[in-house]
This record gives sequence, C-alpha cells and structure tokens, in this order.
Amino acid sequence: MAIEFLPEWMANLEDEDLAFIKRFLLASGSLKEIARQYGVTYPTVRLRLDKLIQKIKIGEDNANEPYIGLIKRMAVNDQLSFDVAKVLISEYKKLQKSEEGEK
Repeated sequence: MAIEFLPEWMANLEDEDLAFIKRFLLASGSLKEIARQYGVTYPTVRLRLDKLIQKIKIGEDNANEPYIGLIKRMAVNDQLSFDVAKVLISEYKKLQKSEEGEK
C-alpha cells in the first residue's frame, strides 16, 4: 500500500530529519548504531532524536495554534531561547483567555 498523502507532521520535517528517521529504523532503533554511523557520540544522537521528537510534537501543536507552533519551532531550531519561548507562549495564552472572557 503506497502512501497517498504525506502526514502533516512528516511534511514539516527537513530532508536531514527524514534521512535520520530512515537510518534509525534500519538500525532497529539502536542509538548506539546510529552514533557509529554518523561518527558522533551517543549523547549527540540522543539530543538529535529529542529535537526530532519535539519537531514532530510541534507539528501537531501547529495545527491547533499556529502562533504557538511557530514559537516552539523557533526554540527547537535555536533561533529563540526556551525561556523566552515559554514567556511568549504564556503571555499569548493569557491574552487568548482574556479575549474569550470579553466575548
């Protein structure tokens, strides 16, 4: 069965991310093997996997709240600190609640 459409979480990933996922699957999920293939340490691969997991979760958030998805994506890509991202998201949610209360 061929995939007729690309899931949104997958469409938002870069080619590098998809190549990593493929290697990960072919290595039966062994981070140690992936580290050997890339010539890096286990913690480096673990960090890469954690960031990839965050990107996938952000793709899900983006469908519901595009602004929050943008802020999280910027934080994961090191374009914004996590502390600043938390503040922006918190303030955005407060604003959303106050606007709902006015309606």
